[in-house]
Amino acid sequence: MPKTIVVLNKGAGSGHGSERETELTSLFQGHGIGIEILYLGEGVEVGPLLAQAGAGPDATVVAGGGDGTISAVAAELAGTGRTLGVLPLGTLNHFAKDLGIPLDLPGAVETAARGSVRGVDVGEVNGRVFVNNSGLGLYPRIVSKREEEQKSKGTGKWPAFARATVDAFRYYPFLHLRIHLDGEERALKTAFIFVGNNEYEVAGLSFGGRACLNSGKLGFYLANRTGRLGILRLACRALFGRVDEAPDFERFCVDEIRIQSGKRSLLVATDGEVTRMRTPLLYRIRPGALRVLVPAGKGEC
Repeated sequence: MPKTIVVLNKGAGSGHGSERETELTSLFQGHGIGIEILYLGEGVEVGPLLAQAGAGPDATVVAGGGDGTISAVAAELAGTGRTLGVLPLGTLNHFAKDLGIPLDLPGAVETAARGSVRGVDVGEVNGRVFVNNSGLGLYPRIVSKREEEQKSKGTGKWPAFARATVDAFRYYPFLHLRIHLDGEERALKTAFIFVGNNEYEVAGLSFGGRACLNSGKLGFYLANRTGRLGILRLACRALFGRVDEAPDFERFCVDEIRIQSGKRSLLVATDGEVTRMRTPLLYRIRPGALRVLVPAGKGEC
C-alpha cells in the first residue's frame, strides 16, 4: 500500500488527536492509501519535518489546516516536483475554494487520493512564497496587533481582530513608496497595498475569489492617497462588489513589482502571516511552480 505524508496544524482550526488520526487513516485506507501523520506546531519547521519523514522527490504531501498551514507546506514543495494535497480544515480556506477542492473532509481526502495534478503558480516576495496574497500597510498592522492581543490578553480571534482594526485606523500609517512595474516608476502615498497570486475578482458576485491560479501574473491593487473615510468607502463598495469603480482604487496585472521605501524595513503580510522584511521588496510570480491535486476539470483557466 503506497504511503502519503499528512501534515496537520496543531492549532484549533485543524483539530488533532486520536479521533482525527483515526478518521483520516480510515478515509485514506478507503482509497487504498496508507498515511503517516506529522504535526506542525510552534518552532516546528516544515522542511526538517518532511526530511525526518523521508519525503523524497516524488512524494505526495497532504497539508491539513487553514491557509497559513497550506502556504507553509506549499512553500517547501514549490519547485521541487513533489505534489501537494489539500485538506481545508481552517476558517476561510481561500486556496481550496479557488481550486474547487471540496471543503468536506471525505471529499477533500478523495481529491488528495484520486485527484488530477495541476501546475499552479505561486507568488514570492524577497524569496518568501505565498499561495494567496501579500499585503502592506493597514492589513499587516491589523494582523500583528490581533496576534498581540490574543497572546497577551487571551482575547478571541474575532474580538482581537476588531480591536486591532480600530487601533490601526487610529494610527493610520501612510506609506511613502516608489514602485517599479511594467518598465515604469512612480511615487506613491498609500495606506493599503494588496498583491495577489493571480488576479482577484473585485466586482460582482465573485468578489474576493480567483478565476484561475495559473495565468502567470500577479494582481496588484492599491488605494492611492486615501484617508480613513476613503478606505471605509472602499470597504463599503467591496461589500457590494463595486470597488473597481472607485476613483482612488487602482489595479494592475504584472509579472514583477519592485517596491522601494525610505524605511529600511516594512511589515509584510503573506497568507495571513506577518514578518518584517528589508527593503526594497521584490514581488514576482513563479508560473506553475507548485503541483497540486485538484478535482478533475478544476485548477485551469
